[in-house]
Amino acid sequence: MAQPSTPASSNVGVFGSAIYAGAGSHAPLGLTPGSAASSTNTFLMPNSPVKPSAKDNYRPKVVRTLGQRPACLVNATVTYCGGNNIYAFGGFDAYTDEVYNHVLKLDMVSHQWSLVDNYGDIPGVRMGHTATLYQGDKLLIFGGENEHRTYLSDLIIFDLKTAHWTQPAVTGPIPKGRARHAAVLHEDKLFIIGGITGHNNYVLDDICYLDLKTFTWSRAWRFVGRFDHQAFIWGDRMWVFGGLSEDAEKVGDIYWLDLKGTPAFDSPPAYDTWDRRVSRQGSTRQSAASSPAPVGSTGYAANSSSAQVNPASFQLNTSPPAAPGAVSSLKFVSGPNIPAQGSGMHFHVFTSGNLLDFVTPAVTITPADCSLSSLDLDTLRWQKLAEGREIFRSGFRWHYCTMNEDGTKAWLLGCPTDPAATDLGPNGFEEYLSDIMEIDLRKYGLLGNDLAKENRADVRAPFTSLSTHSGRSTPQPSRGLGADLAILFNVPPESGSGTDFIVTASREDDDWDDDAAMSSAGSPSGSVLVQNWLSPDASTSQPIHVHKLILQARWPHFARLYNAQMAEFHTKKMHIPEPYPVVKAFLYYLYTDSIHMDDVPELNDVAGLLVLSNIYNIPHLRLLCVNRLSKEMDVDHACITWHSAGVANEEWLRKRAANYCLLHWGRVVRTQGFLKLPRMALVDLSQEIDMEGRVVGGEELEVVGGLGGGRFGVGGASARKFSAGSSATQMQSGEEGEEGEEDDEEMGVS
Repeated sequence: MAQPSTPASSNVGVFGSAIYAGAGSHAPLGLTPGSAASSTNTFLMPNSPVKPSAKDNYRPKVVRTLGQRPACLVNATVTYCGGNNIYAFGGFDAYTDEVYNHVLKLDMVSHQWSLVDNYGDIPGVRMGHTATLYQGDKLLIFGGENEHRTYLSDLIIFDLKTAHWTQPAVTGPIPKGRARHAAVLHEDKLFIIGGITGHNNYVLDDICYLDLKTFTWSRAWRFVGRFDHQAFIWGDRMWVFGGLSEDAEKVGDIYWLDLKGTPAFDSPPAYDTWDRRVSRQGSTRQSAASSPAPVGSTGYAANSSSAQVNPASFQLNTSPPAAPGAVSSLKFVSGPNIPAQGSGMHFHVFTSGNLLDFVTPAVTITPADCSLSSLDLDTLRWQKLAEGREIFRSGFRWHYCTMNEDGTKAWLLGCPTDPAATDLGPNGFEEYLSDIMEIDLRKYGLLGNDLAKENRADVRAPFTSLSTHSGRSTPQPSRGLGADLAILFNVPPESGSGTDFIVTASREDDDWDDDAAMSSAGSPSGSVLVQNWLSPDASTSQPIHVHKLILQARWPHFARLYNAQMAEFHTKKMHIPEPYPVVKAFLYYLYTDSIHMDDVPELNDVAGLLVLSNIYNIPHLRLLCVNRLSKEMDVDHACITWHSAGVANEEWLRKRAANYCLLHWGRVVRTQGFLKLPRMALVDLSQEIDMEGRVVGGEELEVVGGLGGGRFGVGGASARKFSAGSSATQMQSGEEGEEGEEDDEEMGVS
């Protein structure tokens, strides 16, 4: 679509609002700052140039690693440990079945693998264990099984700074030895959930934790029977998803356990008569004592089965009591955006209050059938963030996934499926963890863990005056800096707010000036005379009272102009030629660092903020806008989101909004947002569909399975089966449809 070339040299705002230059508008251009201060003129805020659009859409790159690349390990752990380093430990060779206890490090800068020399209480070989980063410089290794398929329950700690292993002395009822379990940290407690154990690979359904301050194990409680699953903490709840059930079937339901307000999880671990009985029956230490074996000075019997013996089956059938917190579960029955857990290789990771599901290529699934989906843990809604063809390249198989601590980047490690000459060894084709793909999750509207927590815990304050009806100020407890500053926002100085600057905007009832906007967007930079002053007879919004100190500290573009002592330094008045709700929301963001629904209820205003974030180069605001627009996209605002994303050069959001518009075409074309689009934007939106696209009516759409959320539109479906004549397309997954509405026309592809 046509992009505004240089907003600073335009007489039209970003959303087409005219600046009202007027006949006498050129007279003030020669004013010096001194004369401007004595006049009643209002400085017209110049915009920064919009960032040029990238020529290519974002797609993660695959990089070949160097050095001592590990073999194609199975049931190893791969952990991002900060400092641009990824550590791999344990596992077994997929072709020789040899079990390892090597520590390998991948430098993400040089992409070089190296074998780490390690010292201390070096553990024996193991697989199916967990590795959890603790305090930024320690790896907590728990459980697993050795080369004799003996299940382990020891905890060992690897110091990343010194490469030294230690085994702390623990107390309390030691849990059953297990492998392929889940481990998660929460408030200096290492929680262990599920796994398999025993001679018959009995599936455990318990949960327990190790207090890392006292190294005391808690008792075990009954939770959910799973293995090869993942566990996460969000909102004072422990979430468990994925893996296999007791019947060894892939499951797609989600369980969660409330941790808040439960004394058993808040107080130090304690165990009673039941725990002592279990400890006597199934403790790994008791079992080890009953079959002594020679061990080294470290206390480990490396590469032997003497570290632990499998408990008898009758000991495993002793069921622990139910978990003390509320246990809930949800089964996802059907939906166009719900990833099917039964096909493909799935990697489940957590970030920003979302469970991410990477469906990666496998033998029975192609990159076109893969996807990246997210489950919002607050709303329990699935949405598809990207199609497989937008992320994965053909010819690769991925084995491990890890994520940085902030949850803004994920890495997939794997190998090519087609051997190259360098991959042929003495025994033929040999697979290594030779390739890595870095995925920037912020490109898909994900905030990151720190920012998501700030948004969730943010306490918002309404637009209120400082004074009560009695005329006296009522002291209020602090609710955070942003909430406190919000009380002072847009309050006249006579009320004691201390505001010393006025900002005006375009009136809310100003219509989109289609012709002016299009001529401005297509004009080259410098072809329109720069307008520095607002015409005295221009129609503007009501004034917005702000503090120039806050604008200087929070708005770099304003600070540059103000420090240069330009006109607004003297007039203390400024006009931003954008709609009043957008400007007000933008200034409120500068006070509170938030665009929460309570602060900015209209998605149209959020779309306007997205454009301003691009104009003024505010990445944090851009990320907040993309996150909210992608989550809250609906029929009424999809067109405005698409148009604003195009202006702001947000390609991923633009394509996502275009998909949504074309999927719900019959409803979208009847919205006010569609009717208000500029003429050229209407043409551009219509051309988002491919050359073979056509409109499919409701009855025909129902025949091919498109109603109820079946995906048609840009990019097609994530899974298609074409007939010989390609006259019909069967959709197996698609964008989320709107439930409970009458059948209407949609855009389809056949």
